[in-house]
Amino acid sequence: MTTASRTKHVLNFLPAIAFAMAPLTPALADDAPLPGAGFSVSGGHGGPIRADGHAPIGIMGDHVHKKGEWMLSYRYMHMDMDGNRIGTRNVSPQTIVTTVPNRFAGPPLLRIVPLWMTMDMHMFSAMYAPTNDLTIMAMANYLEKEMRHITYQGGMGTTPLGLFTTNSEGIGDTRITGLYQLYKDSVHHVHLNLGLNLPTGSITERDTILRPDNVRPNVRLPYAMQLGTGTFDLLPGLTYTGRAGDFSWGGQFRSEIRLEGKNEEGYAWGDVYGLTGWLAYEWDSWISTSVRLDGWTQDSISGIDPNIVGPVQTANPDFYGGEQVFAYFGANMVGQTGIIRGHRFAFEVGVPLYRNLNGPQLETDWNVIVGWQKAF
Repeated sequence: MTTASRTKHVLNFLPAIAFAMAPLTPALADDAPLPGAGFSVSGGHGGPIRADGHAPIGIMGDHVHKKGEWMLSYRYMHMDMDGNRIGTRNVSPQTIVTTVPNRFAGPPLLRIVPLWMTMDMHMFSAMYAPTNDLTIMAMANYLEKEMRHITYQGGMGTTPLGLFTTNSEGIGDTRITGLYQLYKDSVHHVHLNLGLNLPTGSITERDTILRPDNVRPNVRLPYAMQLGTGTFDLLPGLTYTGRAGDFSWGGQFRSEIRLEGKNEEGYAWGDVYGLTGWLAYEWDSWISTSVRLDGWTQDSISGIDPNIVGPVQTANPDFYGGEQVFAYFGANMVGQTGIIRGHRFAFEVGVPLYRNLNGPQLETDWNVIVGWQKAF
Protein backbone atom coordinates (compact mmCIF):
# COMPACT_ATOMS: atom_id res chain seq x y z
CA MET A 1 0.00 0.00 0.00
CA THR A 2 1.41 3.40 -0.95
CA THR A 3 1.86 6.26 1.54
CA ALA A 4 -0.98 8.24 -0.07
CA SER A 5 -3.37 5.30 0.05
CA ARG A 6 -2.43 4.56 3.70
CA THR A 7 -3.21 8.16 4.65
CA LYS A 8 -6.52 8.07 2.73
CA HIS A 9 -7.39 4.75 4.38
CA VAL A 10 -6.85 6.19 7.87
CA LEU A 11 -8.81 9.37 7.18
CA ASN A 12 -11.74 7.41 5.73
CA PHE A 13 -12.40 5.99 9.19
CA LEU A 14 -12.85 9.40 10.83
CA PRO A 15 -16.58 9.85 10.02
CA ALA A 16 -17.32 6.40 11.44
CA ILE A 17 -15.31 7.16 14.56
CA ALA A 18 -17.12 10.47 15.00
CA PHE A 19 -20.55 8.81 14.74
CA ALA A 20 -19.61 6.14 17.26
CA MET A 21 -18.38 8.70 19.78
CA ALA A 22 -21.52 10.80 19.98
CA PRO A 23 -22.99 10.36 23.48
CA LEU A 24 -26.14 8.21 23.65
CA THR A 25 -27.44 10.23 26.59
CA PRO A 26 -27.30 13.99 27.28
CA ALA A 27 -23.97 15.06 28.77
CA LEU A 28 -23.86 16.02 32.41
CA ALA A 29 -22.55 19.41 33.48
CA ASP A 30 -18.78 19.30 33.81
CA ASP A 31 -17.82 20.87 37.13
CA ALA A 32 -14.09 20.21 36.84
CA PRO A 33 -12.31 23.48 35.98
CA LEU A 34 -8.91 22.52 34.67
CA PRO A 35 -7.86 21.07 31.31
CA GLY A 36 -5.26 18.37 31.77
CA ALA A 37 -6.58 17.38 35.20
CA GLY A 38 -8.40 14.16 36.04
CA PHE A 39 -11.75 14.98 34.45
CA SER A 40 -10.26 15.38 30.99
CA VAL A 41 -8.45 12.07 31.11
CA SER A 42 -10.83 9.70 32.88
CA GLY A 43 -14.11 11.59 33.00
CA GLY A 44 -14.42 10.82 36.70
CA HIS A 45 -17.43 8.97 38.25
CA GLY A 46 -19.10 8.30 34.88
CA GLY A 47 -19.49 11.97 33.94
CA PRO A 48 -18.71 13.40 30.51
CA ILE A 49 -15.15 13.50 29.25
CA ARG A 50 -14.14 16.72 27.54
CA ALA A 51 -12.68 16.30 24.07
CA ASP A 52 -10.58 19.44 24.52
CA GLY A 53 -9.10 18.13 27.78
CA HIS A 54 -6.08 17.29 25.64
CA ALA A 55 -4.26 19.67 23.33
CA PRO A 56 -4.28 19.11 19.54
CA ILE A 57 -2.73 15.74 18.70
CA GLY A 58 0.44 17.23 17.21
CA ILE A 59 1.54 18.56 20.61
CA MET A 60 3.54 16.23 22.84
CA GLY A 61 3.62 16.44 26.63
CA ASP A 62 0.64 18.78 26.89
CA HIS A 63 -0.91 17.51 30.13
CA VAL A 64 -0.10 15.84 33.46
CA HIS A 65 -1.96 12.93 35.04
CA LYS A 66 -3.31 12.02 38.45
CA LYS A 67 -1.12 9.92 40.76
CA GLY A 68 -1.04 6.29 39.63
CA GLU A 69 -2.61 6.95 36.23
CA TRP A 70 -1.26 5.57 32.94
CA MET A 71 -1.87 6.63 29.36
CA LEU A 72 -0.93 4.86 26.15
CA SER A 73 -0.95 6.57 22.77
CA TYR A 74 -0.18 6.03 19.11
CA ARG A 75 0.37 8.75 16.52
CA TYR A 76 0.89 8.44 12.79
CA MET A 77 2.41 11.39 10.92
CA HIS A 78 2.84 11.74 7.18
CA MET A 79 4.96 14.59 5.79
CA ASP A 80 5.14 15.55 2.12
CA MET A 81 7.96 17.65 0.64
CA ASP A 82 7.94 18.74 -3.00
CA GLY A 83 10.21 21.26 -4.72
CA ASN A 84 13.23 23.22 -3.49
CA ARG A 85 13.77 26.58 -1.85
CA ILE A 86 16.69 28.89 -1.17
CA GLY A 87 15.70 31.26 1.60
CA THR A 88 12.09 32.23 0.83
CA ARG A 89 12.42 31.70 -2.94
CA ASN A 90 11.42 28.62 -4.92
CA VAL A 91 14.14 27.34 -7.25
CA SER A 92 14.04 24.82 -10.09
CA PRO A 93 16.39 21.85 -10.48
CA GLN A 94 17.88 23.55 -13.56
CA THR A 95 18.73 26.63 -11.50
CA ILE A 96 20.38 24.51 -8.81
CA VAL A 97 22.65 22.58 -11.20
CA THR A 98 23.77 25.73 -13.02
CA THR A 99 24.35 28.04 -10.02
CA VAL A 100 25.02 26.14 -6.76
CA PRO A 101 28.66 25.06 -6.10
CA ASN A 102 29.57 21.51 -5.16
CA ARG A 103 31.70 21.59 -1.99
CA PHE A 104 33.25 18.19 -2.70
CA ALA A 105 35.79 17.02 -5.27
CA GLY A 106 34.34 16.44 -8.72
CA PRO A 107 32.10 18.66 -10.84
CA PRO A 108 32.19 22.32 -9.78
CA LEU A 109 28.38 22.56 -9.57
CA LEU A 110 25.69 20.27 -8.14
CA ARG A 111 24.56 17.53 -10.55
CA ILE A 112 21.94 15.64 -8.50
CA VAL A 113 18.79 17.33 -7.20
CA PRO A 114 16.10 15.86 -4.90
CA LEU A 115 12.63 16.37 -6.34
CA TRP A 116 10.42 15.21 -3.50
CA MET A 117 10.52 13.37 -0.20
CA THR A 118 7.94 11.66 2.00
CA MET A 119 8.27 10.62 5.61
CA ASP A 120 5.95 8.38 7.61
CA MET A 121 6.45 8.25 11.36
CA HIS A 122 4.77 5.85 13.78
CA MET A 123 5.05 7.18 17.34
CA PHE A 124 4.33 4.99 20.38
CA SER A 125 4.27 6.57 23.83
CA ALA A 126 3.40 5.78 27.43
CA MET A 127 2.80 8.18 30.33
CA TYR A 128 2.75 7.40 34.05
CA ALA A 129 2.23 9.71 37.05
CA PRO A 130 4.12 8.65 40.21
CA THR A 131 2.69 11.77 41.93
CA ASN A 132 0.01 14.35 41.19
CA ASP A 133 2.71 16.86 40.22
CA LEU A 134 5.01 14.62 38.15
CA THR A 135 4.23 12.66 34.99
CA ILE A 136 6.86 10.67 33.10
CA MET A 137 6.57 10.05 29.37
CA ALA A 138 8.54 7.69 27.11
CA MET A 139 8.24 7.76 23.31
CA ALA A 140 9.67 5.51 20.61
CA ASN A 141 9.14 5.83 16.88
CA TYR A 142 9.49 3.95 13.62
CA LEU A 143 10.38 5.87 10.45
CA GLU A 144 9.91 5.28 6.72
CA LYS A 145 11.60 7.76 4.35
CA GLU A 146 11.61 7.99 0.58
CA MET A 147 13.38 10.58 -1.62
CA ARG A 148 13.17 10.97 -5.42
CA HIS A 149 16.08 12.53 -7.35
CA ILE A 150 17.02 13.64 -10.84
CA THR A 151 20.62 13.26 -12.04
CA TYR A 152 22.04 15.51 -14.78
CA GLN A 153 24.52 14.18 -17.27
CA GLY A 154 28.24 14.97 -17.05
CA GLY A 155 29.93 17.86 -15.32
CA MET A 156 27.75 20.73 -16.53
CA GLY A 157 24.59 21.63 -18.42
CA THR A 158 20.93 20.71 -17.95
CA THR A 159 20.66 17.43 -19.86
CA PRO A 160 18.87 14.88 -17.62
CA LEU A 161 20.52 11.48 -17.25
CA GLY A 162 17.85 9.70 -15.21
CA LEU A 163 15.80 9.39 -12.04
CA PHE A 164 16.37 7.33 -8.92
CA THR A 165 14.78 6.85 -5.50
CA THR A 166 16.40 6.15 -2.15
CA ASN A 167 14.71 4.67 0.92
CA SER A 168 15.46 4.19 4.59
CA GLU A 169 13.36 2.55 7.26
CA GLY A 170 13.76 1.59 10.90
CA ILE A 171 13.65 2.58 14.56
CA GLY A 172 14.28 6.24 15.31
CA ASP A 173 15.52 7.97 18.47
CA THR A 174 13.84 7.40 21.85
CA ARG A 175 12.70 10.19 24.16
CA ILE A 176 12.21 10.19 27.94
CA THR A 177 10.50 13.29 29.35
CA GLY A 178 9.32 14.48 32.74
CA LEU A 179 6.35 16.85 33.12
CA TYR A 180 6.33 18.76 36.40
CA GLN A 181 3.33 20.85 37.42
CA LEU A 182 4.29 24.39 38.42
CA TYR A 183 0.92 26.14 38.81
CA LYS A 184 -2.81 25.52 38.52
CA ASP A 185 -6.04 27.31 39.38
CA SER A 186 -9.63 27.16 38.13
CA VAL A 187 -8.63 28.41 34.66
CA HIS A 188 -4.88 28.11 34.12
CA HIS A 189 -2.29 25.35 34.26
CA VAL A 190 1.49 25.52 33.76
CA HIS A 191 4.01 22.70 33.75
CA LEU A 192 7.68 22.23 32.94
CA ASN A 193 8.80 19.80 30.25
CA LEU A 194 12.30 18.38 30.59
CA GLY A 195 13.49 15.41 28.56
CA LEU A 196 16.40 13.54 27.05
CA ASN A 197 16.72 12.25 23.50
CA LEU A 198 18.48 8.86 23.31
CA PRO A 199 20.31 8.16 20.02
CA THR A 200 18.72 4.80 19.18
CA GLY A 201 18.17 5.62 15.49
CA SER A 202 20.68 4.57 12.82
CA ILE A 203 22.95 7.19 11.24
CA THR A 204 24.66 4.81 8.79
CA GLU A 205 21.83 3.97 6.35
CA ARG A 206 22.83 3.15 2.75
CA ASP A 207 21.20 2.83 -0.67
CA THR A 208 22.00 2.91 -4.39
CA ILE A 209 22.22 6.21 -6.31
CA LEU A 210 22.75 7.32 -9.92
CA ARG A 211 25.91 9.38 -10.44
CA PRO A 212 26.38 11.89 -13.33
CA ASP A 213 28.79 9.41 -15.00
CA ASN A 214 25.98 6.81 -15.15
CA VAL A 215 27.47 4.64 -12.39
CA ARG A 216 25.17 3.26 -9.65
CA PRO A 217 27.17 2.84 -6.41
CA ASN A 218 25.79 1.91 -3.00
CA VAL A 219 26.61 4.83 -0.68
CA ARG A 220 25.85 6.21 2.75
CA LEU A 221 22.67 8.24 2.49
CA PRO A 222 22.62 12.00 3.27
CA TYR A 223 21.68 13.37 6.68
CA ALA A 224 18.00 13.87 5.83
CA MET A 225 17.61 10.15 5.11
CA GLN A 226 19.18 8.92 8.34
CA LEU A 227 16.91 7.71 11.17
CA GLY A 228 18.39 9.44 14.22
CA THR A 229 20.58 12.29 15.40
CA GLY A 230 23.40 10.18 16.80
CA THR A 231 23.68 12.48 19.83
CA PHE A 232 22.19 12.76 23.30
CA ASP A 233 19.97 15.85 23.26
CA LEU A 234 18.38 17.89 26.05
CA LEU A 235 14.65 18.62 25.52
CA PRO A 236 13.56 21.52 27.75
CA GLY A 237 10.17 23.19 27.34
CA LEU A 238 7.26 24.92 29.07
CA THR A 239 3.52 24.30 28.56
CA TYR A 240 0.52 26.48 29.45
CA THR A 241 -3.15 25.54 29.06
CA GLY A 242 -6.37 27.33 29.94
CA ARG A 243 -10.12 26.84 29.73
CA ALA A 244 -13.26 28.93 30.09
CA GLY A 245 -16.68 27.60 29.11
CA ASP A 246 -16.58 25.91 25.72
CA PHE A 247 -13.20 27.42 24.82
CA SER A 248 -9.75 26.13 25.65
CA TRP A 249 -6.35 27.41 24.62
CA GLY A 250 -2.68 27.00 25.28
CA GLY A 251 0.90 27.47 24.26
CA GLN A 252 4.11 25.50 24.41
CA PHE A 253 7.78 26.36 24.08
CA ARG A 254 10.02 23.47 23.07
CA SER A 255 13.69 23.03 22.22
CA GLU A 256 16.28 20.43 21.26
CA ILE A 257 19.78 21.22 22.50
CA ARG A 258 22.64 18.92 21.46
CA LEU A 259 24.65 17.75 24.44
CA GLU A 260 27.54 16.56 22.25
CA GLY A 261 29.57 18.57 19.76
CA LYS A 262 29.47 15.69 17.30
CA ASN A 263 28.25 12.13 17.03
CA GLU A 264 30.30 9.04 16.17
CA GLU A 265 30.24 9.98 12.47
CA GLY A 266 31.59 13.50 13.06
CA TYR A 267 28.59 15.86 13.05
CA ALA A 268 25.66 17.18 15.09
CA TRP A 269 22.28 18.44 13.99
CA GLY A 270 21.50 22.10 14.69
CA ASP A 271 19.65 23.10 17.85
CA VAL A 272 15.88 23.61 17.52
CA TYR A 273 13.70 26.24 19.20
CA GLY A 274 9.96 26.23 18.64
CA LEU A 275 6.78 27.91 19.86
CA THR A 276 3.20 26.82 19.28
CA GLY A 277 -0.17 28.23 20.35
CA TRP A 278 -3.71 26.96 19.85
CA LEU A 279 -7.39 27.74 20.38
CA ALA A 280 -10.05 25.03 20.59
CA TYR A 281 -13.84 25.07 20.78
CA GLU A 282 -15.89 22.22 22.25
CA TRP A 283 -19.06 21.68 20.19
CA ASP A 284 -20.18 18.86 22.46
CA SER A 285 -18.42 16.89 25.18
CA TRP A 286 -17.32 14.29 22.59
CA ILE A 287 -15.86 16.63 19.96
CA SER A 288 -13.81 19.80 19.72
CA THR A 289 -12.05 21.52 16.85
CA SER A 290 -8.85 23.55 16.95
CA VAL A 291 -6.63 25.97 15.08
CA ARG A 292 -2.94 26.19 15.84
CA LEU A 293 0.13 28.17 14.79
CA ASP A 294 3.52 26.47 15.05
CA GLY A 295 6.85 28.14 14.34
CA TRP A 296 10.41 26.95 14.80
CA THR A 297 13.99 27.74 13.91
CA GLN A 298 16.88 25.31 13.49
CA ASP A 299 20.59 25.84 12.97
CA SER A 300 22.45 24.11 10.15
CA ILE A 301 24.39 20.90 10.83
CA SER A 302 27.82 21.39 12.42
CA GLY A 303 30.71 19.16 11.41
CA ILE A 304 30.55 16.64 8.57
CA ASP A 305 30.29 12.89 8.01
CA PRO A 306 33.27 12.06 5.72
CA ASN A 307 31.23 9.19 4.24
CA ILE A 308 28.46 11.52 3.03
CA VAL A 309 29.81 13.14 -0.14
CA GLY A 310 28.68 13.91 -3.66
CA PRO A 311 27.35 16.63 -5.99
CA VAL A 312 23.94 16.79 -4.26
CA GLN A 313 22.62 19.45 -1.89
CA THR A 314 21.61 16.95 0.82
CA ALA A 315 25.30 15.98 1.30
CA ASN A 316 26.18 19.56 2.32
CA PRO A 317 25.59 20.14 6.08
CA ASP A 318 25.21 23.88 5.44
CA PHE A 319 21.98 23.22 3.52
CA TYR A 320 19.95 22.20 6.57
CA GLY A 321 17.87 24.20 9.03
CA GLY A 322 16.06 27.52 8.71
CA GLU A 323 12.82 29.07 9.92
CA GLN A 324 9.27 27.82 9.32
CA VAL A 325 5.73 28.67 10.42
CA PHE A 326 2.80 26.29 9.90
CA ALA A 327 -0.95 26.55 10.48
CA TYR A 328 -2.76 23.46 11.76
CA PHE A 329 -6.46 22.60 11.70
CA GLY A 330 -7.66 19.67 13.76
CA ALA A 331 -10.30 17.89 15.78
CA ASN A 332 -10.32 15.90 19.03
CA MET A 333 -12.95 13.22 19.68
CA VAL A 334 -13.49 11.11 22.79
CA GLY A 335 -15.83 8.18 23.40
CA GLN A 336 -18.46 8.77 26.07
CA THR A 337 -20.25 5.42 26.43
CA GLY A 338 -19.72 1.69 26.17
CA ILE A 339 -16.46 0.08 25.17
CA ILE A 340 -15.12 3.22 23.49
CA ARG A 341 -15.55 5.37 26.60
CA GLY A 342 -12.28 7.18 27.30
CA HIS A 343 -10.72 6.32 23.95
CA ARG A 344 -9.50 9.47 22.25
CA PHE A 345 -9.10 9.91 18.48
CA ALA A 346 -7.73 13.08 16.92
CA PHE A 347 -6.19 14.50 13.78
CA GLU A 348 -4.46 17.64 12.53
CA VAL A 349 -3.57 18.84 9.05
CA GLY A 350 -0.73 21.36 8.68
CA VAL A 351 0.08 23.77 5.85
CA PRO A 352 3.01 26.22 5.58
CA LEU A 353 2.63 29.97 6.08
CA TYR A 354 6.31 30.92 5.96
CA ARG A 355 9.52 29.07 5.01
CA ASN A 356 13.01 30.56 5.04
CA LEU A 357 15.41 27.67 4.44
CA ASN A 358 19.18 27.30 4.44
CA GLY A 359 19.03 26.05 0.89
CA PRO A 360 18.79 24.74 -1.62
CA GLN A 361 16.60 22.50 0.47
CA LEU A 362 13.39 20.54 -0.05
CA GLU A 363 10.35 22.40 1.30
CA THR A 364 7.53 20.83 3.31
CA ASP A 365 4.15 21.35 1.61
CA TRP A 366 1.81 19.67 4.10
CA ASN A 367 1.60 17.11 6.85
CA VAL A 368 -1.11 15.17 8.64
CA ILE A 369 -1.12 13.67 12.15
CA VAL A 370 -3.67 11.06 13.28
CA GLY A 371 -3.67 9.64 16.79
CA TRP A 372 -5.27 7.50 19.51
CA GLN A 373 -4.94 7.87 23.29
CA LYS A 374 -6.33 5.95 26.27
CA ALA A 375 -5.80 6.58 29.99
CA PHE A 376 -6.45 4.06 32.74
